[in-house]
Amino acid sequence: MTPEAYCQDKAARSGSSFYYSFRFLPPARRAAITALYAFCREVDDVVDEEREPSVARVKLQWWRAEVSRMYDGQASHPVTRALGPHLAAYGLEQARLLEIIDGMEMDLDRDRYPDFETLALYCHRVAGVVGLLAARIFGASLPQTDVFAERLGLAFQLTNIIRDVGEDARRGRIYLPREDLEAHRVTEQDLLDARPSPELVELLRFEAQRARTCYREAFAALPEADLRSQRPSLMMAAIYARLLDEIERDGFRVLERRIALTPIRKLWLAWRTWWQSRLPRI
Repeated sequence: MTPEAYCQDKAARSGSSFYYSFRFLPPARRAAITALYAFCREVDDVVDEEREPSVARVKLQWWRAEVSRMYDGQASHPVTRALGPHLAAYGLEQARLLEIIDGMEMDLDRDRYPDFETLALYCHRVAGVVGLLAARIFGASLPQTDVFAERLGLAFQLTNIIRDVGEDARRGRIYLPREDLEAHRVTEQDLLDARPSPELVELLRFEAQRARTCYREAFAALPEADLRSQRPSLMMAAIYARLLDEIERDGFRVLERRIALTPIRKLWLAWRTWWQSRLPRI
């Protein structure tokens, strides 16, 4: 299997909304974003699949070294071998890739977040930085587009956090800020024991509004000149925003089940956004 085929398989098997936006890109950009996404999946899998934190840290340190080797032209992993040829073409900085690994390592250091400021740092590293790099691959031409990409990454990650409240709690993780739990009279034990309540619904409605604010801030920051180049990001936004709508329409029953859009619905939303070339409705 070639490095490019390895990355394609990694992206396709994930079932992620990101994969649907890649399919509309020209071959070179599609290969670059697929390799970047595969890199993110690889380092994320280290934390998700390795039960022993000390072993996970060693593996993440290996990835840090592998990133350095990639920039020296000596990559050994299929993902870095596929990503390496695109680094210079799209201005993908080594520090940004290491920052993504920093975000994954935060999952080894903490499973609770005292406030939104701390959570926002985590979201920046695991999603905002990915958004910045993706925007460059897609063809960003203006510095203001970085603001768009960063805020959109935050919106995506907040949407993921809302969707995965129950799943994360079953793994002993709570990403909702403790200050928000206290403000809405929801306890950590309520989440760990999967106890739904009107207070929890109001808390999640609050977090959903925070996510929607981030979507709107992202769209407001996107320069008209980069609207067409950033269509893949807007396709993802259309899918994630619809997912957030579905979660709310279902009554925020995220402790009981994980809401997801069907592949055909994701593809339809992606296709429609690509051809309309306009901002999704939030």
